[in-house]
Amino acid sequence: MGSACAGARVLNMVSPAVSRDLVVVGAGIVGASVAYHAARAGADVTLVDAGLPGAGVTADSFAWIGASGVRKGPAAGLRATATAEYHRLGAELPGLPVTWSGSLSWTREGSAPDAGPGQTIVDAATVATLEPTLRQPPEWAVWAPDDGAVDSVGVTERLVAGARAHGARVHLDTPVTAVRRDTAGRIAGVETTAGPLSGATVVLAAGVATAALGAPLGVRVPVEPSPCPLIRLSAPAGLVRTVVNTEDFDLRQVAADRLIAAADSPERTLAAVRSTFRGTGDVELLSTRLGVRPMPADGEPIVGPVAGVPGLYLAVMHSAVTLAAAVGRLVARELVDGTAESALSGCRLDRF
Repeated sequence: MGSACAGARVLNMVSPAVSRDLVVVGAGIVGASVAYHAARAGADVTLVDAGLPGAGVTADSFAWIGASGVRKGPAAGLRATATAEYHRLGAELPGLPVTWSGSLSWTREGSAPDAGPGQTIVDAATVATLEPTLRQPPEWAVWAPDDGAVDSVGVTERLVAGARAHGARVHLDTPVTAVRRDTAGRIAGVETTAGPLSGATVVLAAGVATAALGAPLGVRVPVEPSPCPLIRLSAPAGLVRTVVNTEDFDLRQVAADRLIAAADSPERTLAAVRSTFRGTGDVELLSTRLGVRPMPADGEPIVGPVAGVPGLYLAVMHSAVTLAAAVGRLVARELVDGTAESALSGCRLDRF
């Protein structure tokens, strides 16, 4: 499956007809990216969301961006390009809130771990230079110097603004209640609480709501809600310099006085931070949010047209923040140019 997602474009049609008239449902980071890239490519785009840009699960993402260590899986090709795609996007949208800090990962095992593509094994002395406040640097760690992290809501807002700048119409605080079809069974747009929105193609990028919107069309989207706690802590400036991944937490500094962690238990996370780093006597829990990320049945993205429902296209995935820059560009090329992108070929709904 991994090889099916890598390589160059395949010049064949994705669907019987190409439409430049799109309705994108969902202004999370994936939907915003699709809307931006499609509008930039010349499509007539309408973006609609029940709330504000990035206000759903996007806001609850740890937002670690990394292409390192990718070896296999339907989205291997996408994941391998994640950092390069964000660098591209940053060049198109100057000031995009991305921090390229690198990442350090280690476990409690004493043996040296394996390094994947883009990673190196570093010793305790190197770890101590990268994270100087560690109480006891691990004997070995995996260093991924090209990794980074984003302000997921800030990126989403910039993508929506970019879509608008290229002519997209944006309807916020406008829940979608159904996908519309014409008498021939083709997609005709969506119904919303504010009335219908027309479009020859509808892209469902609505996270966990994608399954409910597809069901009345006879489309089963195997995606379930998966809880994702995000913990915010007070912290002194410079406590954590990279993205730190251990058995206790994923951790990074997001402001001079603030850390965020992805972990199961706020109390255990606080204790682990205090025991892992020096100068943490004043670190305190600030808040915990429990987001509901969309988790496909096999954990891999579901991206592409739906057989039997002309004009319907899906874009729902885990690792949405990591993959958004790449997915938005590729989906726009499929919909606007009508070509099948081989990096998405293993991510189709018909694999289930």
